[in-house]
Amino acid sequence: MNTALIDKVKKSFVNKFQSEPLMIFSPGRINIIGEHTDYNDGFVFPAAVDKGIIAAIQKNDAKTSTAYAIDMNESITFELDKLKPSSVGSWENYVLGVVAEIQNRNKVIQNFNIAFSGDIPAGSGMSSSAALENSVVFGLNELFNLGLSKTEMILISQKAEHNYVGVNCGIMDQYASMFGIENNALLLDCRTVEAKPFKINFNEHELILINTNVKHSLSDSAYNDRRSACENIASLLGIKALRDASEADLLKIKAQVTPENYQKALYVIQENNRAIQASQAILDDDLEILGALIYDSHEGLSKQYKVSCDELDFLVQQAKLNKQILGARMMGGGFGGCTINLIEKTETASFKIFISEAYKNKFGTDCSIYSVKLSNGTHLIK
Repeated sequence: MNTALIDKVKKSFVNKFQSEPLMIFSPGRINIIGEHTDYNDGFVFPAAVDKGIIAAIQKNDAKTSTAYAIDMNESITFELDKLKPSSVGSWENYVLGVVAEIQNRNKVIQNFNIAFSGDIPAGSGMSSSAALENSVVFGLNELFNLGLSKTEMILISQKAEHNYVGVNCGIMDQYASMFGIENNALLLDCRTVEAKPFKINFNEHELILINTNVKHSLSDSAYNDRRSACENIASLLGIKALRDASEADLLKIKAQVTPENYQKALYVIQENNRAIQASQAILDDDLEILGALIYDSHEGLSKQYKVSCDELDFLVQQAKLNKQILGARMMGGGFGGCTINLIEKTETASFKIFISEAYKNKFGTDCSIYSVKLSNGTHLIK
């Protein structure tokens, strides 16, 4: 964990609010495989990482509450009985939404101050929003002894995103951030919201993320469009969600849907199977098979689900040319953000140099590269 960041957040809080805070770490997450399956009641394979949000929180005696985003040097003051979404709509709604959803559960909180900062790279698709939501709900639960379980907390975080941010997200991001286990990925069943940890021994390999540093504006509208296409096909099939469909089921209604939507649904069914196969590969300690599944996942995201972009495709193509990289794919909603790469440790340094130059030559802009380790979920910093 980033000790310099912990010190910075604590100092900022004490300077601004003149009181000693509770300190919380809430991690970002990666997803090894299982993309866009979460809102189809399917399986995903996320893990919490060692980058995240550090929050400082404490009660106050004022008539209002204050939230302070340290990195932006912005703060908002609000009254607990007059909450409504902010029309400016950046970070504020993640905080306000969580407070509102706690109160919707008839839990009593009093006025408080919170300050936060993070080291999750912007636009990386590592879900800083879920980390922020979880840090707020976890901190308030501690501060006011609300007695919320971790499962209740992540549902509050998810509802905040639905009702205050306007993103109809699945549960994966909040779950992985809250329940992460060091050195483990979690095979999460998004229908039952139950997960099984799988300890991953990366042996001579490691995970690196390569951030395209682009975010194409399609992302939000495309997400909602993909989601409704999946729901429509599920209802045509007479099932609750695509997780219940097989490829043979889908074939029966092929004539009733557009070729594009057929491919999207096919991708979801296949990706769901890949997530389960990946957990078996980890049990078998077979990183080669895991890597091949990761490459297949990208192919489906790019060609069938169509949520990739030139920058992401280029990074994966370059990875495929290197035998020391077992697997690579785009990660997250798509249209930008990161690729995740399973690479031999001895190759990392030279590949970083190679890919940085190649990407700059191709797109005239820089990519950013980070190594990540699998970490514990949201917790108090002692």
